[in-house]
Amino acid sequence: MTESILNRTAARERVETHRCLRVLFVDDEKPLQELMRTELPRLGHEVTICPDGKTALKMLEKSTFDAAILDLRMPGMTGIEVLEHLKKVSPDTEAVVLTGHATMETAIEAVRLGALDYMTKPCKLAQIEAVLCKVAEKRELKHKNLALQTRVQAAEGPTVLVGKSPAMQAVHRLIDTVAPTDSTVLILGETGTGKELAARTLMQKSKRADMPFVPVNCGALAEHLVESELFGHRKGAFTGADRDHKGLFEVANGGTLFLDEVGELNKNIQVKLLRFLESGEIRRVGDTEPFRTDVRVLCATNRDLRAMIREDQFREDLYFRINTFEIRLPPLRERRQDIPELARHLLARAARRPVEQVADLLTPEVIDVLLEHEWQGNVRELANVMEHAYILAGGGKILPEHVPHSVLSSEFRVLSPGTPNSELRTPNSAKTLREVEMEHVLRVLDKHGGSKAKAAEELGISLKTMYNKLNQLQEERKAAG
Repeated sequence: MTESILNRTAARERVETHRCLRVLFVDDEKPLQELMRTELPRLGHEVTICPDGKTALKMLEKSTFDAAILDLRMPGMTGIEVLEHLKKVSPDTEAVVLTGHATMETAIEAVRLGALDYMTKPCKLAQIEAVLCKVAEKRELKHKNLALQTRVQAAEGPTVLVGKSPAMQAVHRLIDTVAPTDSTVLILGETGTGKELAARTLMQKSKRADMPFVPVNCGALAEHLVESELFGHRKGAFTGADRDHKGLFEVANGGTLFLDEVGELNKNIQVKLLRFLESGEIRRVGDTEPFRTDVRVLCATNRDLRAMIREDQFREDLYFRINTFEIRLPPLRERRQDIPELARHLLARAARRPVEQVADLLTPEVIDVLLEHEWQGNVRELANVMEHAYILAGGGKILPEHVPHSVLSSEFRVLSPGTPNSELRTPNSAKTLREVEMEHVLRVLDKHGGSKAKAAEELGISLKTMYNKLNQLQEERKAAG
C-alpha cells in the first residue's frame, strides 16, 4: 500500500476540511498495524491499534472513538462480534469493516448491524482515508443539524446585539475583532444585559458559525452532576449510569460552548476546565484515557471574579485562561438612547412580526415612560415589559396605561387609585393656582381609577400634556425636598 507524493499532498489538503477523528483500528496483521500507526496520524487522525477483538473490547471500556476499522477475520473473536458489542456500548461510533474474504452475506450482516462501509483487502490507504472523510462529513452534518436547532430556538428574539450608543459601538468593535479567532472570551455584565446574545453574536461572526452553539447555565446544573453534564460519563461510572453519556464538550465538538455564570463552578470542575483550555483534552467520568475535542469556549458572569479569587472561591490561573479577551456589556440605564430601538425589536419578538410592522405601535408617551425607568433588570426586564404591554393592548397602539405599574417612574406610581391628594401637595399652606390645578387633575385621575388616558380625555388635554403635568409635579416635589 504505497502512496504517491501527489496522493499524500491531496490527503493533507482534505484533512484541512475535516476535523481530527479518534480511530480504533482492529486487525491481527502487524504490517497493516504499523502502516496505520504511521499513516493515520499523518492524515490528521488519532489512532489506537488493537491486535484482536478482546483487546478492542477492553479499549472500548476505557475510551470513546469516532470511527472503528474492524477486520472481520481475527483469532478468538470476529469483527462481526466486535461490531455487535461496539454498537451496544458506543452507538455513535461509525464502524467500517475490513476483510480479505468478502462475501455478500458478510457485507449484508455488517450493514445490518450498523456498519457505515465495507472494504476488501488489499485496500489502498487512499480508500481508508476516503472512508474516514465520509465519517467526518457525517459527523459534521450532525453538528450542523444541532447548530440549526439552536438557531431555531434563538429565532424568537434578536439574533444580534441591538444598539448604536457609544457604549454599544465599542462592544461591537470588540466582537468584530475577536470573533474570527479561537480565543476564549469572558463576557461581563449585570443580569439581563444580554451576555448570551453577545456570545451568539461572537459565534455567528466566527469561522464556527455553521457548527453547534451549546449554551450552559452553570448555576442551574445540579452540583453532583456538573462533571457528567460537561464531560460525559461511561456506563457504570456511578449509580444510575446505565449507559454512556456524551458531555456538552463532546456535543459542542467543532463548535462553541458558552459557559454562562462560570463563577458558579466549584473548584474541582474549575481544575478540569483549566486542563481542557491548556491541553484541548477531556475525560469522561469513568474513563481512564482522555481524548481531544475541538471546542471554542466563551464564558460569562455577573460576579466579580477578582473578588472571588481573593476569597479563594475562583482559581486565578483559570481566570487568566478564560479572560484572554474581555467584553463588558453596559447596563441599560447607561445606554438609554438605545431603549427605543430595543423596545421595537422586543415588541416585534412578542408579536412574532417584523420590526417594521410594529414600530408604529409604540406611542411617544410610552417611549417617554421607558426612558425614565431605571431598568434594574436591564434588557430582560424591557423584554418582559414589551410582552406585557403588547398583550394588554390587544395588538393595537401601546399606551402608558398598558405598561406595568412597577415600570412607571415614581411620579406615576404615586398616582394609583386611592392615593390621598394630601400626599402629593407641596408643603406650603397657601394654595397657589398651580396647586389648585393639580388637585383638580388628581381628582379626575382618581375618578377614573388611575387611567391617565380617560382623565386626559375628561380634562380636554392630550395624554402627552397629562404626563407633562405629572412630570412637573414630581419635579416640584423634589425641589421642595
